[in-house]
Amino acid sequence: MSQRLAVIDFETTGIGPGPDGRATEIGIVLLENGQVVDRYQSLMNAGVWVPPMIQQLTGISNAMLKAAPPAAQVMREAAAFVGAAPLVAHNASFDRKFWDYELGLLGLQRQQDFACTLLLSRRLLPGAPDHKLGTLTRWAGLPATGQAHRALADAEMAANLLQYLLATLRQKHGLAQPSHGLLCKLQKVTAAKVPQYLRELAVSA
Repeated sequence: MSQRLAVIDFETTGIGPGPDGRATEIGIVLLENGQVVDRYQSLMNAGVWVPPMIQQLTGISNAMLKAAPPAAQVMREAAAFVGAAPLVAHNASFDRKFWDYELGLLGLQRQQDFACTLLLSRRLLPGAPDHKLGTLTRWAGLPATGQAHRALADAEMAANLLQYLLATLRQKHGLAQPSHGLLCKLQKVTAAKVPQYLRELAVSA
Protein backbone atom coordinates (compact mmCIF):
# COMPACT_ATOMS: atom_id res chain seq x y z
CA MET A 1 0.00 0.00 0.00
CA SER A 2 2.22 2.80 -1.25
CA GLN A 3 -0.51 5.43 -1.35
CA ARG A 4 -1.24 7.76 1.55
CA LEU A 5 -4.63 7.20 3.19
CA ALA A 6 -6.49 9.39 5.70
CA VAL A 7 -8.56 7.55 8.30
CA ILE A 8 -11.04 9.89 9.98
CA ASP A 9 -13.55 9.87 12.82
CA PHE A 10 -16.00 12.47 14.08
CA GLU A 11 -17.73 12.86 17.40
CA THR A 12 -20.99 14.77 16.94
CA THR A 13 -24.10 16.07 18.71
CA GLY A 14 -26.46 13.79 16.76
CA ILE A 15 -26.81 11.10 14.11
CA GLY A 16 -27.20 13.46 11.16
CA PRO A 17 -25.73 16.86 10.23
CA GLY A 18 -27.80 20.02 10.37
CA PRO A 19 -28.25 23.17 12.45
CA ASP A 20 -28.43 21.08 15.65
CA GLY A 21 -26.34 18.13 14.42
CA ARG A 22 -22.74 19.30 14.33
CA ALA A 23 -19.30 17.83 14.77
CA THR A 24 -17.70 18.30 18.20
CA GLU A 25 -14.36 16.57 17.57
CA ILE A 26 -12.34 15.19 14.67
CA GLY A 27 -9.48 12.72 14.66
CA ILE A 28 -7.39 11.86 11.56
CA VAL A 29 -4.66 9.27 11.15
CA LEU A 30 -2.46 9.38 8.03
CA LEU A 31 -1.14 6.03 6.83
CA GLU A 32 1.63 5.52 4.30
CA ASN A 33 3.19 2.18 3.37
CA GLY A 34 1.30 0.58 6.24
CA GLN A 35 2.73 3.01 8.82
CA VAL A 36 1.14 5.87 10.73
CA VAL A 37 3.01 8.95 9.52
CA ASP A 38 0.94 11.73 11.14
CA ARG A 39 -2.10 12.45 13.30
CA TYR A 40 -4.51 15.38 13.71
CA GLN A 41 -7.04 15.84 16.50
CA SER A 42 -9.11 18.77 17.71
CA LEU A 43 -12.30 19.58 19.53
CA MET A 44 -14.42 21.99 17.51
CA ASN A 45 -16.88 24.61 18.69
CA ALA A 46 -19.83 24.88 16.30
CA GLY A 47 -21.91 26.88 18.79
CA VAL A 48 -24.35 24.02 19.43
CA TRP A 49 -25.48 22.42 22.67
CA VAL A 50 -24.32 18.91 23.50
CA PRO A 51 -27.20 16.80 24.93
CA PRO A 52 -26.51 15.00 28.25
CA MET A 53 -26.70 11.55 26.60
CA ILE A 54 -23.99 12.52 24.08
CA GLN A 55 -21.87 14.08 26.84
CA GLN A 56 -22.09 10.78 28.73
CA LEU A 57 -21.19 8.74 25.64
CA THR A 58 -18.23 10.82 24.44
CA GLY A 59 -17.07 12.59 27.59
CA ILE A 60 -17.15 15.84 25.59
CA SER A 61 -18.91 18.55 27.60
CA ASN A 62 -20.36 21.92 26.66
CA ALA A 63 -17.66 23.55 28.82
CA MET A 64 -14.92 21.77 26.84
CA LEU A 65 -16.38 23.01 23.55
CA LYS A 66 -16.62 26.61 24.78
CA ALA A 67 -12.84 26.61 25.07
CA ALA A 68 -12.34 24.80 21.71
CA PRO A 69 -11.38 26.52 18.44
CA PRO A 70 -14.21 27.40 16.02
CA ALA A 71 -15.48 24.54 13.84
CA ALA A 72 -14.65 26.48 10.65
CA GLN A 73 -10.99 26.85 11.68
CA VAL A 74 -10.70 23.17 12.60
CA MET A 75 -12.28 21.99 9.34
CA ARG A 76 -9.96 24.19 7.27
CA GLU A 77 -7.00 22.68 9.13
CA ALA A 78 -8.41 19.15 8.75
CA ALA A 79 -9.03 19.58 5.01
CA ALA A 80 -5.49 20.91 4.51
CA PHE A 81 -4.09 18.05 6.62
CA VAL A 82 -5.90 15.42 4.51
CA GLY A 83 -5.18 17.11 1.18
CA ALA A 84 -5.99 14.78 -1.71
CA ALA A 85 -5.48 11.57 0.29
CA PRO A 86 -8.26 8.98 -0.18
CA LEU A 87 -10.51 8.74 2.88
CA VAL A 88 -11.36 5.82 5.16
CA ALA A 89 -13.76 5.56 8.12
CA HIS A 90 -15.60 2.92 10.11
CA ASN A 91 -19.29 3.30 9.21
CA ALA A 92 -18.19 5.81 6.60
CA SER A 93 -21.75 6.81 5.66
CA PHE A 94 -21.91 8.62 9.04
CA ASP A 95 -18.53 10.37 8.88
CA ARG A 96 -18.94 11.20 5.17
CA LYS A 97 -22.19 13.10 5.90
CA PHE A 98 -20.50 15.23 8.55
CA TRP A 99 -17.30 15.74 6.53
CA ASP A 100 -19.34 16.91 3.53
CA TYR A 101 -21.64 19.10 5.64
CA GLU A 102 -18.85 20.82 7.57
CA LEU A 103 -16.83 21.37 4.37
CA GLY A 104 -19.96 22.67 2.64
CA LEU A 105 -20.35 25.38 5.29
CA LEU A 106 -16.92 26.64 4.18
CA GLY A 107 -17.82 26.47 0.49
CA LEU A 108 -15.52 23.46 0.01
CA GLN A 109 -16.31 20.11 -1.62
CA ARG A 110 -14.86 16.64 -1.09
CA GLN A 111 -12.97 15.32 -4.12
CA GLN A 112 -12.12 11.78 -2.96
CA ASP A 113 -14.08 8.65 -2.10
CA PHE A 114 -14.53 7.02 1.29
CA ALA A 115 -13.65 3.37 1.91
CA CYS A 116 -15.67 1.91 4.80
CA THR A 117 -14.04 -0.56 7.21
CA LEU A 118 -17.50 -1.55 8.49
CA LEU A 119 -18.71 -2.65 5.04
CA LEU A 120 -15.34 -4.25 4.25
CA SER A 121 -15.25 -6.19 7.54
CA ARG A 122 -18.71 -7.59 6.80
CA ARG A 123 -17.36 -8.94 3.52
CA LEU A 124 -13.89 -10.06 4.63
CA LEU A 125 -14.44 -11.07 8.27
CA PRO A 126 -17.74 -13.01 8.26
CA GLY A 127 -16.63 -14.99 11.33
CA ALA A 128 -16.53 -11.94 13.62
CA PRO A 129 -19.21 -11.82 16.37
CA ASP A 130 -20.38 -8.45 15.05
CA HIS A 131 -18.78 -5.63 13.08
CA LYS A 132 -18.63 -2.85 15.66
CA LEU A 133 -15.22 -1.24 15.83
CA GLY A 134 -14.55 -2.23 19.44
CA THR A 135 -15.67 -5.82 18.88
CA LEU A 136 -13.50 -6.24 15.78
CA THR A 137 -10.50 -4.71 17.58
CA ARG A 138 -10.79 -7.26 20.41
CA TRP A 139 -11.67 -10.17 18.10
CA ALA A 140 -8.68 -9.56 15.81
CA GLY A 141 -6.31 -8.95 18.75
CA LEU A 142 -5.56 -5.39 17.64
CA PRO A 143 -4.12 -2.86 20.12
CA ALA A 144 -6.45 -0.81 22.31
CA THR A 145 -5.91 2.83 21.36
CA GLY A 146 -7.56 4.77 24.18
CA GLN A 147 -11.05 5.82 25.17
CA ALA A 148 -13.76 4.69 22.75
CA HIS A 149 -16.02 7.44 21.41
CA ARG A 150 -13.16 9.92 21.26
CA ALA A 151 -12.25 10.82 17.72
CA LEU A 152 -8.52 10.11 17.59
CA ALA A 153 -8.78 6.82 19.53
CA ASP A 154 -11.54 5.64 17.17
CA ALA A 155 -9.58 6.79 14.08
CA GLU A 156 -6.54 4.86 15.37
CA MET A 157 -8.72 1.75 15.88
CA ALA A 158 -10.15 2.10 12.36
CA ALA A 159 -6.61 2.53 10.96
CA ASN A 160 -5.50 -0.68 12.73
CA LEU A 161 -8.56 -2.49 11.40
CA LEU A 162 -7.83 -1.22 7.88
CA GLN A 163 -4.30 -2.66 8.13
CA TYR A 164 -5.79 -5.99 9.25
CA LEU A 165 -8.23 -6.01 6.31
CA LEU A 166 -5.44 -5.20 3.84
CA ALA A 167 -3.32 -8.01 5.34
CA THR A 168 -6.32 -10.37 4.93
CA LEU A 169 -6.59 -9.42 1.24
CA ARG A 170 -2.87 -10.00 0.72
CA GLN A 171 -2.42 -13.21 2.72
CA LYS A 172 -5.74 -14.98 2.34
CA HIS A 173 -6.82 -13.76 -1.10
CA GLY A 174 -3.49 -13.30 -2.91
CA LEU A 175 -3.87 -9.59 -3.73
CA ALA A 176 -0.38 -8.17 -3.46
CA GLN A 177 -1.29 -4.46 -3.51
CA PRO A 178 -4.94 -3.84 -2.64
CA SER A 179 -5.64 -0.21 -3.52
CA HIS A 180 -8.16 2.24 -2.07
CA GLY A 181 -10.07 2.02 -5.35
CA LEU A 182 -10.32 -1.76 -4.98
CA LEU A 183 -11.63 -1.33 -1.41
CA CYS A 184 -14.31 1.08 -2.65
CA LYS A 185 -15.43 -1.47 -5.27
CA LEU A 186 -15.27 -4.42 -2.88
CA GLN A 187 -17.50 -2.76 -0.27
CA LYS A 188 -20.30 -2.59 -2.87
CA VAL A 189 -20.11 -6.30 -3.77
CA THR A 190 -22.79 -8.40 -2.06
CA ALA A 191 -21.34 -10.67 0.65
CA ALA A 192 -22.37 -13.84 -1.23
CA LYS A 193 -20.40 -12.77 -4.32
CA VAL A 194 -17.24 -11.66 -2.50
CA PRO A 195 -15.33 -15.02 -2.67
CA GLN A 196 -15.80 -15.28 -6.44
CA TYR A 197 -15.01 -11.59 -6.94
CA LEU A 198 -11.73 -11.93 -5.01
CA ARG A 199 -10.78 -15.13 -6.86
CA GLU A 200 -11.24 -13.36 -10.19
CA LEU A 201 -9.19 -10.38 -8.99
CA ALA A 202 -6.35 -12.64 -7.79
CA VAL A 203 -6.25 -14.42 -11.17
CA SER A 204 -6.13 -11.16 -13.11
CA ALA A 205 -3.58 -9.52 -10.76
